[in-house]
Amino acid sequence: MTALPLVPATEPVAAESPYRSYVYAYPHKSAYRPFAERPPLADLWRGEDVRALSLYLHIPFCEMRCGFCNLFTRSTPPAEQVAAYLDAFERQARTVAAALPGGIGFARAALGGGTPTYLEADELTRVYDVLESAFGVDLAAVPMSVETSPATATADRLAVLEARGVTRISMGVQSFIDSEAHAAGRPQKRAEVDRALELIRAHTTADLNVDLIYGIDRQDERTWAYSLDTALEHAPEEVYLYPLYVRPLTGLGRRGRSWDDHRLGLYRQGRDHLRERGYEQVSMRMFRRADAPEAQGPDYCCQTDGMVGLGCGARSYTTAAHYSFDYAVGVGQVRSIIADYIGRDAADFARAEVGFLLDGDERRRRHLLQSLLRTEGMAAADYTSRFGTHPREDFPDLFAALDRRGWLADSAAGGGAGRVLLTEEGLAHSDAVGPLFFSDRVNALMAEYEAR
Repeated sequence: MTALPLVPATEPVAAESPYRSYVYAYPHKSAYRPFAERPPLADLWRGEDVRALSLYLHIPFCEMRCGFCNLFTRSTPPAEQVAAYLDAFERQARTVAAALPGGIGFARAALGGGTPTYLEADELTRVYDVLESAFGVDLAAVPMSVETSPATATADRLAVLEARGVTRISMGVQSFIDSEAHAAGRPQKRAEVDRALELIRAHTTADLNVDLIYGIDRQDERTWAYSLDTALEHAPEEVYLYPLYVRPLTGLGRRGRSWDDHRLGLYRQGRDHLRERGYEQVSMRMFRRADAPEAQGPDYCCQTDGMVGLGCGARSYTTAAHYSFDYAVGVGQVRSIIADYIGRDAADFARAEVGFLLDGDERRRRHLLQSLLRTEGMAAADYTSRFGTHPREDFPDLFAALDRRGWLADSAAGGGAGRVLLTEEGLAHSDAVGPLFFSDRVNALMAEYEAR
């Protein structure tokens, strides 16, 4: 699993750094705060359209903690804690299902972490059984993504995933050169990586995603090309290219502007390398093989459809509220939060604890960020239909700043009709574009957050 870093836009960075924050969700959990009065989930979901939700289960366990990782996870937990966690997950799943309105349906599902395949095969079977029983869903009929690792992609675990209809398996390789993987704080062996990829192809029909990282110590254009080409030997349907980020409480240190330039050069090399070999760019990070069939299933729109998150590190989305449990990165705090989750009774899962309420302005920002940072950009008409305005009217100064940098493909002279999208260079600077649209409120909350 590749870490998903995000820092407040107010953090001191080199001028015009292309690496401010990875905006995978808005707002980030560091902007969440405890609710003064914990609202019942039934109230938060009342009146929501629940026909095409996303379902996510967080498994906060790994066989090791990578040096770049700032995810909510614990390495090598005792077996009894894993069992207790699954007991708590079952209590939560049944409580949450009872709180949702009638007529729920799921357009996609995912097991993430951590490393879900840290669970044994019989534990994975239990996870599927609980989800299907609690929510009345046949997960084999829903596009399902599962994250794995080289050490835990074993034949028996993969057999469970295949039998239950997994459609996508994602593995963080990061580098096919052992010394680079070790430099990034991932002490894996190349032979183990090769074995895992071969097993995934041999034992499943799922799409394969491979995560790679650029910007590792002593990585250069030659070694980066080697990792790219080695990944392509397995013909993955998807490849994600992640810049190495360094975050507080992780195992790596901070670098300077020359590192920014180096990462940007490797990004461009990787982008061009994949596109020349038949991959289409979906976002700054995501590339999909042009001949790979699209996943079948109901449509899900991340800008408008909700998400049901289960597990102590998951977040849930309704139209006006995002909520989760407490958030931490440091080992001690993570263990404390897991222990708290395990100790909860069913009734305690019926209320939201920590979260963020989105007003109209925040909803506009979220919709824009979830759209603009993809290659196809955003249909201005969709935004106008939802909010009654054009995004340039709502954020004139921010769009003017992007225009000055040459990062927008639509022009102010043309009125921005049609699609609002980034240029190729704008897309390369997605991690600088995203934070521009953070609200003052979110920036202040993130700046106040004390990493722990």
